[in-house]
Amino acid sequence: MSVSETKKNRLLEIFYRAMKGENISIKSLADEYSVSNKSISRDIGEIKNFLSENRELVGNTELKYAAASKSYYLEFDNFLLSKELISIIKMMIGCRAFSKMEMLEIIGKLKKFTSKSDRIMLEKIIMKEMYHYHEVNHDCESVIDNLWQLTRCIYERIEITVDYYKVNRERVDRRLMPVAITFSDFYFYLIAYRCDDKNWKPLYYRIDRINNVVEHRKHFVIPMEYDFDEGDLRSKIQFMFPGEYRKIRFEYNGTSIQAILDKIPTARVIDIKDNVAIIEAETFGIGINMFLLSQGSKIKAIYPKEFVTELKEEIVNMLKIYNT
Repeated sequence: MSVSETKKNRLLEIFYRAMKGENISIKSLADEYSVSNKSISRDIGEIKNFLSENRELVGNTELKYAAASKSYYLEFDNFLLSKELISIIKMMIGCRAFSKMEMLEIIGKLKKFTSKSDRIMLEKIIMKEMYHYHEVNHDCESVIDNLWQLTRCIYERIEITVDYYKVNRERVDRRLMPVAITFSDFYFYLIAYRCDDKNWKPLYYRIDRINNVVEHRKHFVIPMEYDFDEGDLRSKIQFMFPGEYRKIRFEYNGTSIQAILDKIPTARVIDIKDNVAIIEAETFGIGINMFLLSQGSKIKAIYPKEFVTELKEEIVNMLKIYNT
């Protein structure tokens, strides 16, 4: 092998190691390849020049020097930083929506974007949580596979038939026009219209309960007035309980108004009297009742009348259980 070929292979190997997130030490490489430190320094200089002259191919990727470890590392512009990556992984672990094997596979891929030293730290932190990780029960083989197939069907406006387990465990087939996907409290939901129902009422199907999806050749068109905005839905619905739109008001006498406002994105404080906040919110359905009841005596419903009645009746029913 010629000297030029040997050097070319060495350059490719150094660059490949940097791409994998390894720290590049001049002394270690010089010893490994039985060359001088100056030779490795020249190699690193050539890699730096290549990255600088080919930004249209590699973006703002740079080989940077870390004085603490006396080594070089590859920094990718617009790639995930380690602090961003740990935030994403922590959220994914907390949502428990994916199987343990899926989580381990995703984490393994994400860790490739970190440096070798950060990767070791992340592994120690994350693996403790993954050891005790408990996914929610699924009826499908893979939530991720379902998500991707349904996302594509939404984009291409393909009619589908889903094999679905209802909450009472009854197994049904539904021919649907899928329009959106959203996430709430451990579960992904498919929002769709029934093909055999012309009332255009949006229905919610937990994606982990969809056992199979059959794609049909027929494409659908949604009338403009029924086109779906999942962002608007997410701000106004709690626990994915379907229902009619309404504006509610309630009193809150607790210590953390911000926690209420964070949980209900449309909520706003319209008045405060004697440390009691009057809060107004736009909502869909009765899912919001579950959250407000969890606040106990800190909440008092005041408007509209049916909202007040719903909470009062539920409180009475709860009391009956303890009085029997």
